[in-house]
Amino acid sequence: AAEAFETFLQTKYVGQKRFSLEGAESVIPMMDAVIDEAAEFGLDEVVIGMPHRGRLNVLANIAGKSYGQIFREFEGTQDPNSVQGSGDVKYHLGTEGVFTGEDGETTKVYLAANPSHLEAVNPVLEGIVRAKQDRLNHAGEDFPVLPILLHGDAAFAGQGVVAETLQQSQLRGYRTGGTIHVVVNNQVGFTTSPSASRSSVYSTDVARMIQAPIFHVNGDDPEACVRVAELAYEFRQAFMKDVVIDLVCYRRRGHNEGDDPSMTQPRMYNLIEQKRSTRKLYVESLVGRGDITQEEADSALKDYQQQLERVFAETHEDAPASGGEGLRPAEDRDAAPEAPASTAISAETLRAIGQAHIDVPEGFTVHPKLAALLERRAKMAVDGGIDWGFAELAAFGSLLMEGVPVRLAGQDSQRGTFTQRHSVFHDRITGDTWAPLRHLSEDQAKFWVYNSLLSEYAALGFEYGYSVERSDALVLWEAQFGDFVNGAQTIIDEFISSADQKWSQTSSVVLLLPHGYEGQGPDHSSARIERFLQMCAEDNMRVVNPSTGANHFHLLREHAYARPRRPLIVFTPKQLLRLKAAANSVEDFTEGGFQPVIPDAGVDAKDVTRVLLVSGRLYYDLLARREKSGDTSTAIVRVEQLYPLPLDEIRKALRAYPVADVTWVQDEPANQGPWPFMALNLVPQLDVPVTLVSRPASAATSAGTKGRHDQELSTLLDAAFGR
Repeated sequence: AAEAFETFLQTKYVGQKRFSLEGAESVIPMMDAVIDEAAEFGLDEVVIGMPHRGRLNVLANIAGKSYGQIFREFEGTQDPNSVQGSGDVKYHLGTEGVFTGEDGETTKVYLAANPSHLEAVNPVLEGIVRAKQDRLNHAGEDFPVLPILLHGDAAFAGQGVVAETLQQSQLRGYRTGGTIHVVVNNQVGFTTSPSASRSSVYSTDVARMIQAPIFHVNGDDPEACVRVAELAYEFRQAFMKDVVIDLVCYRRRGHNEGDDPSMTQPRMYNLIEQKRSTRKLYVESLVGRGDITQEEADSALKDYQQQLERVFAETHEDAPASGGEGLRPAEDRDAAPEAPASTAISAETLRAIGQAHIDVPEGFTVHPKLAALLERRAKMAVDGGIDWGFAELAAFGSLLMEGVPVRLAGQDSQRGTFTQRHSVFHDRITGDTWAPLRHLSEDQAKFWVYNSLLSEYAALGFEYGYSVERSDALVLWEAQFGDFVNGAQTIIDEFISSADQKWSQTSSVVLLLPHGYEGQGPDHSSARIERFLQMCAEDNMRVVNPSTGANHFHLLREHAYARPRRPLIVFTPKQLLRLKAAANSVEDFTEGGFQPVIPDAGVDAKDVTRVLLVSGRLYYDLLARREKSGDTSTAIVRVEQLYPLPLDEIRKALRAYPVADVTWVQDEPANQGPWPFMALNLVPQLDVPVTLVSRPASAATSAGTKGRHDQELSTLLDAAFGR
């Protein structure tokens, strides 16, 4: 069926890209064998991630996508019942189905959508699998969802995210009970030979770093492929670790069907042109052994071809597509948590979260430097002066008490890069751990907080995948510094910012990106606000730069319940974590809600001749300068939400000052930060001109020395208040 399907597509859709599996057809019986074993042993689901090569064949022969739907996609017919965004090419699309084994047992099959960025789907798929397993709640004793990842040989050896994802495989925060990796080893990558694409002997050698067994098998021997597949499955089930199959095969055509590979691999393709297909070789073997006759083989092939012809004809007669062929949004699988009437919480709830920090388990030795912190948290929950770290924990804790699971992962996230969070405490003597937020109430939801591996690409990809599947949970990924998020740019570009538009795949993942200009240099100042805003369109995500812990608190609580789901980008502070001026009262948590724009209550509106619009940390420097100089004619309005642009709220704030001029003030250079977005989207919508006060345009994000930084800041503040 695998070869016949490819041949049929080649005949009917000449010249169209489909990235055929010809030369590697044995991957289909190999996957069939693995999933048949999974069905027989009662696994709940098999989840597949793969590149574009062979995807249509897997969709049809493994995942159960109808031939008619695939043919309609070749014809360019979209499903009128699906959510229509920009869409994507047919060999990127995912699907869900049910696989029925030889003995009638069934298991669900999920094929993840993916971009052309090879191997980017790997951590995303693992996150999806982990979320499915966490929902089933087997507590890590078994892993009833099986991940299968298909790879190309050149990509498996060349893409660093492969190594990152392998490194996650046995970590407590990321393990999924072992992944079966199938490397479709064409012995060429696009036009590049192995001698130019890797230094290792085998393309699979990278998997040796986690001591995964690697089976090398001849793709022209389907029976050997099936035996190896069954052995790989049994290894995974026995040891709950990754296993790799190196399917040594070839690529009959070029990288795509319009490419001529003989231009760059002439000797290889002279041999390939003379090779009989895997199916023909296997039929000859079966006939030679007397297992079947040639007539029976020909009849089976003819029957399959007639079936394809019939569906092809029906496709042309009945152009409209039927629904239900793609991936269902996670909202269809998880009931959305019932949203409370307000993001504010009761004083009793806040007090309980503080109290949990002094209900130290019996026999637990708190580190001497942290004992005072625990007492302070209990006190601030009652008396106020709530700092950013506790404000965030209050958001997590209150959601947990309302039944919303919370998962936070990132580099050093348990303690926090800046020693601000302390969500997990370590016994000073035994090293045992204690997380106060896991002991709030008997019926609370689960709280997971993990220190991640030192990765951005795979780490963020995993959390994105987790959030896709768990629409009922608040899922957060935190960068050590926001500057390092660009190590995950592929995940941001291909999944976070655009997956809903391309594949109708929704996510509510939260990115916590420390950002702030405090003289720490170009790699510890900027989370690149401008890059996120440049990608904003069609309400695809929410971008916020909060200036108080209370606003951060309300934002997280609002986001946990928000529908439709979309990613949230939060530029979190460093300096403000302990700044007394940024602390909040208890009433800031028990009243009100998230404020996209915070007006200035500290000046008399009739005296104001200038309004400064500002976002983030710089507000407190502007406020301090105004107080020091005794200025009563300048209002400072905080723009907390950057996208979707809170235009009505900004206009309302500005109407209070009808004769004032307006200036946008920012820490970042003129070509960075919010200004490029605001100049394009905000300024044309206002009735007054807006000037800019910022650092000069710069190739680097910030000055490299504290002295130069301070000088720039002083100049900036002078310009903001100068008349």
